Amino acid sequence: MWTPSRGLPILSTTIPTRSGQPRGTDRLRRRFPKAAALAFSIITTIAAPSLAPAQEPGAGAWRHGAALMGEPRYAPGFEHFDYVNPDAPKDGTVRLGALGSFDNFNPIVAGVRGDLGAGLGLIYETLMTEALDEPSTSYGLIAEAMRFPDDYSSVTFRLDPDARWHDGTPISARDVIWSFETLKAANPLYMTYYANVVSAEETAPGEVTFSFDVTGNRELPKIMGQLLVLPEHWFTAEGRAPDETTLEPPLGSGPYRLAEYVPGRSIVYERVPDAWSIDHPTNVGKYNFDEVRYEYFRDATVLLEAFKADQVDFRSENVARNWATAYDFPAREEGRVVLETFPILSTGRMQAFTPNLRQERFQDARVRRALNLAFDFEDINRTIFFGSYERIDSFFEGLELASSGLPEGRELEILEEYRGQIPESVFTEPYTNPTSPDAQARRENLREADRLLREAGWVVEEGRRVNAETGEPFDIEFLGFQPTDERYALPYAQALERLGIRLDVRIVDPAQYQNRVRSFDFDMTTSLWPQTLSPGNEQRDMWGSRAAEIPGSQNYAGIADPAVDALIERVVFAQDREELVAATRALDRVLLHNDYVIPQWYLGDQRTARWNRFSHPETMPLYAASAFPTVWWYDGEKARETGAVR
Repeated sequence: MWTPSRGLPILSTTIPTRSGQPRGTDRLRRRFPKAAALAFSIITTIAAPSLAPAQEPGAGAWRHGAALMGEPRYAPGFEHFDYVNPDAPKDGTVRLGALGSFDNFNPIVAGVRGDLGAGLGLIYETLMTEALDEPSTSYGLIAEAMRFPDDYSSVTFRLDPDARWHDGTPISARDVIWSFETLKAANPLYMTYYANVVSAEETAPGEVTFSFDVTGNRELPKIMGQLLVLPEHWFTAEGRAPDETTLEPPLGSGPYRLAEYVPGRSIVYERVPDAWSIDHPTNVGKYNFDEVRYEYFRDATVLLEAFKADQVDFRSENVARNWATAYDFPAREEGRVVLETFPILSTGRMQAFTPNLRQERFQDARVRRALNLAFDFEDINRTIFFGSYERIDSFFEGLELASSGLPEGRELEILEEYRGQIPESVFTEPYTNPTSPDAQARRENLREADRLLREAGWVVEEGRRVNAETGEPFDIEFLGFQPTDERYALPYAQALERLGIRLDVRIVDPAQYQNRVRSFDFDMTTSLWPQTLSPGNEQRDMWGSRAAEIPGSQNYAGIADPAVDALIERVVFAQDREELVAATRALDRVLLHNDYVIPQWYLGDQRTARWNRFSHPETMPLYAASAFPTVWWYDGEKARETGAVR
């Protein structure tokens, strides 16, 4: 399940940018008709575990909140979350940096067309909102209550009669229905995410019911609670097109409105003091800044220097070299700049070199394993990353969902059902990445890579790796969008050169990069797949056969495997935590043993730097890392000592 930021889901985050500003991406591919057909038959079998008729829509007791597993922590009528300061002052400005540019304020086509402006989720609300100190638990916002039957065949939301757009118009059931229908029709990500939602209708005044084509999917009611609710009357007014990009500031309902912008350069959001939800229990103590500003920078180095020059207040630092060396300047020595790390407990990740499996040469698992054998992580970590990182060896790295050792118990039982359809090594060998602690190990890895490539039909002639039948050279273009990508890609290119493989590193501007990856027009790139504590429907978009054929999906690699599809459905329809963990570990293990990607590295903390003008609650939300700026506030006393920028 996604953990949306102000209602805008992760629309495909690629490259954990060394500036701390992730970029959105997407793509195009080759077709897999046989795999897709078989996958569909497997999905339809698993997706309907019960032949009993669905229960009546709207059945079940009204709830103020819902947890995917167990019960919500906060009781009906709670005043505020425990991780906020309800008396936090509402004051000041916070200035944030963004990398690249923007040309769109329409969230409907985010990830499909244009570059969405940073922070746009601040102007919107969702039906329900996630708690940041509970896993997969949400509470009513636009919807004051929800209910669903025991078989999870539908969910009904009762709208808060006080909910209003910023122009004073009530948020209506029609807005909710239109938002769902429009997002699903216009955006491939929502098309996949809402694949099991067959209808939305107003079943009583102010009540909207979503009906599903399956039963037993515990996640679907919560997924619909994440729905980004948009104003139909604004988007459908004369002269506007919901399926096109726009730079017209849109109408919202959230704690902020878009006040001003300079195309491609800056965006300013101002707090709406009379917003309908300002005193809502889920918003008390949050959104404390009068103004949130985003300044755009084309280059990550310039963005860092802008922070040091006090033009940006806060940044996440994802470059190990910067963290080790770039912050030794007077403001930090004087205590005016603070460096602080926050543990990341809410998300896992797979970050990897991603070969495009839509190309025939990458469809051979021996080739992909050879590419992994050539990657010398230990050397790069030592020489470039100051020994900061660990190697990723799971698609759910950092979570209890990660597989390890050999399968056993319920996980083994699940995998046994697919024996013969998945690599036999799943049952006999723990997955491990190649290691190269010394020169001898590096040579042995390259020898094994050479053996696998020759076995796969790629031989060396006159120093070049070529196809034994066609003579086609094995050349790879690595696609990136910022110069810092070269720091780790070039050493990889040097290692591949020893195998006769030429890897050209091509850095393009962010817009071109996004368009090419969105249309699957690449040989290899770096991809990041964030994971939550409760994976579900989004796995279809990441690894599913159908998503491999949909431009703009998160299946960057082009994975199309019926067994993977079937395991995804086991995850989606898990009935309890134990089954979810077992099914996810089984999925993880199969993805790993197919060597679809070349795993990179991770850090379990968010490294942050800030000018010392801000304070946060004593009790921080467990599952939000720094949670900046959501629960922070402008501290006037600190600002006077640091140098105030109000």
